[in-house]
Amino acid sequence: MTTTAPPQQRATLPPAPRRRLRLPGFLMALPAWSWLLVFFVAPVGLVIYYSFGYKPGLFATHATDVLSFDRYLEALSPTFASVFLNTLWVGVIGTILCLLIAMPAAYWIATKVPANRRGLMLGLVLVPFWTNFLVRTIGWRVMLAPEGFLSEWMVGLGLGPIEILNTRLAVLIGVVYNYLPLMILPLYVAFDRVEGPLREASKDLGADRVRTFLTVTLPLARPGIIAGVLFVYIPLMGDYITATVLGGAQGTMAGQLVASQFTTAQNWALGSAMAVVLILTTVLSAVAAAAMLWLVTWPLRLANRMRIGEAS
Repeated sequence: MTTTAPPQQRATLPPAPRRRLRLPGFLMALPAWSWLLVFFVAPVGLVIYYSFGYKPGLFATHATDVLSFDRYLEALSPTFASVFLNTLWVGVIGTILCLLIAMPAAYWIATKVPANRRGLMLGLVLVPFWTNFLVRTIGWRVMLAPEGFLSEWMVGLGLGPIEILNTRLAVLIGVVYNYLPLMILPLYVAFDRVEGPLREASKDLGADRVRTFLTVTLPLARPGIIAGVLFVYIPLMGDYITATVLGGAQGTMAGQLVASQFTTAQNWALGSAMAVVLILTTVLSAVAAAAMLWLVTWPLRLANRMRIGEAS
């Protein structure tokens, strides 16, 4: 025997839930992947393809009917190899200087400055970005010129005029100034995320400030340090504006060679080969630095594991 609900009760029953159409999760990342494909993968692939070609004539830029590695042999010739070594030197030293200067500044902002004033400090860090990159670099050319006010000030002190302009040192000063904010911001975020109670607990256990910084704060801030190094090192290696304005013949960098081959010499094949060599130099040097850092810190990690094993 079956029973049916009265009409009043049937009218109050909740409606059946509708089936929702669920889209695959990867569709959310589709715009980002499309952007990378169109504006990164495709241009880099085109540059790699052009690097195997050649310059067919005086008024032609490139040809790819015959592919070879000849352009890479030209790019790695002694004439251009010295420029790549100079670029690597400026990139490594400039990144290290940015890290050494930015670390205490970021740590001070994240831990010592009151919370209501940290925004102001970060704003002051970003002030140079309100001015055009080229204008800032030209400003350094004015300052470092032999007839500039800095040279006149040093002459007044009896130190003689400065002869820094059109050297690698001038390029180094320019890149450190231009890329320093890119190092400070990730380091600030990393230090800000290290909670104060962790540092206080380390001090309560007998560690001084230096040991607390080296054993607690610095390891926890390692992702931010790595991000800051990459943010500075990668664009610095491809910078050609700073070297063009401040370096002269002695401070030539690889980015200038690539730009000159595309704009002045109209040799797109050789310029593409130089660009690929520059990319490989940047990637391989970053991988080598990571491997060296891992080897240097391996004994410390092993000692910490042994200490934890003994304590347990």
